Amino acid sequence: MNDNYVLVLYYSRYGATEKMAGLIGRGIEQESGMEARIRTVPAVSANTEASEQAIPEEGAIYCSEEDLRNCSGLIMGSPTRFGNMAAALKFFLDGTGGIWASGALIDKPFATFTSAASLHGGQESTLLTMAIPLIHHGMIYCGIPYSESALNTTTSGGTPYGASHLAGTNANNAISDDESKLCIALGKRVSRISAKLNH
Repeated sequence: MNDNYVLVLYYSRYGATEKMAGLIGRGIEQESGMEARIRTVPAVSANTEASEQAIPEEGAIYCSEEDLRNCSGLIMGSPTRFGNMAAALKFFLDGTGGIWASGALIDKPFATFTSAASLHGGQESTLLTMAIPLIHHGMIYCGIPYSESALNTTTSGGTPYGASHLAGTNANNAISDDESKLCIALGKRVSRISAKLNH
């Protein structure tokens, strides 16, 4: 079983979170010989039942229980939804009780990332509330240290709690240079820590 990978698990509605996942994946693979395994989750219907086909038409494939159970580390991302993660990601996490009961994720590092329409649209609360179920799984929260100079220069996204992006009200803002650097830095940090804890 190959568990030398960091799982990048995300939900994206308009594509910004997906682009961040790609940058984070690039950072993961710059460190420690770790693989970036990028996965998404299906959208859910209004009555919280899965409403998508088993295989997405484009982009990353859907995350399986085994993808999550066997990862060396996890970086999870979602657009902000009233200061919290999107329902589709929460729906997926709510189904991980078996993994929690087995303790499979205990002592593995994790981080979070998000995109929001406005500068103060709940980026930090989304990052922190995404962490809560992963802390219940016994995982170790990794933020972005201020040794990353982009944290001090960014005028858009980027926080010590995780990577973030200011998407704009029409979701048409490009990922800024600072946001990109912080996504890559987050991937590198979790990859490096995952490799150390895995040996």
